[in-house]
Amino acid sequence: MTHVMKGIRVLEVAQFTFVPAAGAILADWGADVLKIEHPVRGDTQRGFLNMGGVQLDPLRHTLIEHPNRGKRSVGIDISKPEGQEVLYELARHSDVFLTNYLPQVRQKNKFDVEHIRAVNPNIIYARGSAHGNKGAEREIGGFDGTCFWARSGIAHTMTPPELDGPLGQGAPAFGDSIGGMFIAGGISAALLHRERTGEAVELDVSLLSTAWWACGAVIAQGLETDIYTRNTMPKSGGVQKNPLMGNFRTSDGETINLCMVSPTGLIRDLFEHLGRPDAADDPRFADPKVLFDNAEAASAIIVEAIAQMPFAYWRQHLKTLKGQWAPVQSLQDFTTDEQALANDMIIEVDGADGKPLKLVRGPVQFNGEPLKTTRAPQASEHTELVLMELGMEWDKIEAYKTAGAIA
Repeated sequence: MTHVMKGIRVLEVAQFTFVPAAGAILADWGADVLKIEHPVRGDTQRGFLNMGGVQLDPLRHTLIEHPNRGKRSVGIDISKPEGQEVLYELARHSDVFLTNYLPQVRQKNKFDVEHIRAVNPNIIYARGSAHGNKGAEREIGGFDGTCFWARSGIAHTMTPPELDGPLGQGAPAFGDSIGGMFIAGGISAALLHRERTGEAVELDVSLLSTAWWACGAVIAQGLETDIYTRNTMPKSGGVQKNPLMGNFRTSDGETINLCMVSPTGLIRDLFEHLGRPDAADDPRFADPKVLFDNAEAASAIIVEAIAQMPFAYWRQHLKTLKGQWAPVQSLQDFTTDEQALANDMIIEVDGADGKPLKLVRGPVQFNGEPLKTTRAPQASEHTELVLMELGMEWDKIEAYKTAGAIA
C-alpha cells in the first residue's frame, strides 16, 4: 500500500485516546510511531478492563488497539534523569514530538517544547489538550465526555428541551477520535511547511476546538442571528418546513431517514416510490414552494405510506429513489453494511494472542488501497530493539535498565 509518511518518525508521549489516535493515523500512513510508556504501568488506559459494562481482555484490549495500532512501544520512566536522557536521544532522531501531558507535567519532567527543541531544533512539537494551550484553564485536564460533549454545547444542542437532563455521549472516545484526525492533519501540514521553508512549528488542537469546529455551521448561524437550534423529540414525520426531510417509522418499528434538502425534481419520484402517484399529481405538492406551504399534509401521506411496509422492504425498494435517504442503522448493523465493507472500513490484524482482531480503519484512503497495519504493541514491547537501532550499546541499555529508567 502507499505509505505517504514513510521515513517520518513520530515520538509520542501521550496516554488515553485523543492524541494517541493521531499517532495511530500517522502510523496507518506509514510513519514510524514510537509510543513512550511508563516501564511499569504502561499507558494508563491499559488499566481500563471494563468499558460500559463490557469486560476487556488485556491481550485484545480494543480501547488500546483503536488508537495505537501500527506503533512500537518503548518503556521509559520520564520522571528520572536517565529516562529523560533516553527520551532526548529518541527526540534527536525524530521528526515530530506528540504529547497530551499537561504543561506542569511537561515542565516537571523536562519534555516541554524548549527541552525537546534544545536537542532537536527542527522537530515539530504537537500538543493535544482538553481546553487549549492558552488561558486560565490550560493546566486543567479533561476528557471528550467533559470537553467535547458537555462543555462545548454539543450535549445541550443534541438534547430535546423536553427531556429532564442532557443525553449522554454514548460512544466512548467519540470526540477523541475526531480530534486525533485534526492533529494528524495539522502534523502533515507542518511537515510540508518544514520541507518548503525549513521552519519547524508548534501546533495545538484541543477537545474544545474539535467540538466547536464540528458544530461550526450552527455556531456561525447563532453568532449571526442569536438563534441556536436544538434537537427535537423523535417522531415519525417530516420537519416543519420540508416534509421530504425527517425520520419515518416502518411497519416493524424501524426507521427510514429522508434527507432531500432541495426537493426540486424529486417530489414525483418519491411519491411514486411510496405507492402514492395520486399525491404526485396533487397541486398542493406540485413544486417545492407549494410543498413547503402544505408540509403537514405531505408529511402525513409519507408517514402513512412508509408505515405500511417493513424496514427490509424499504431498504431494497428505495435503492432506485433519486433523492437522498438512508436506513437508520445501529453500529452493529453497520459492521455488515455492504458499502462499508466494499470500502475496506473494517481492517483485521493479528491480536497479541495470535487470533484475528477487527478494527476500524481511518477515514482517509490512498489510491483506493486497503489499509495494512499491525496490532497495538504490548507495553514496552520494543524498547531494546528501538534503542539498538539508534546505535546504543548493550552495556548502556543494561545500565538504564538497572537504574529503572527503561523497561
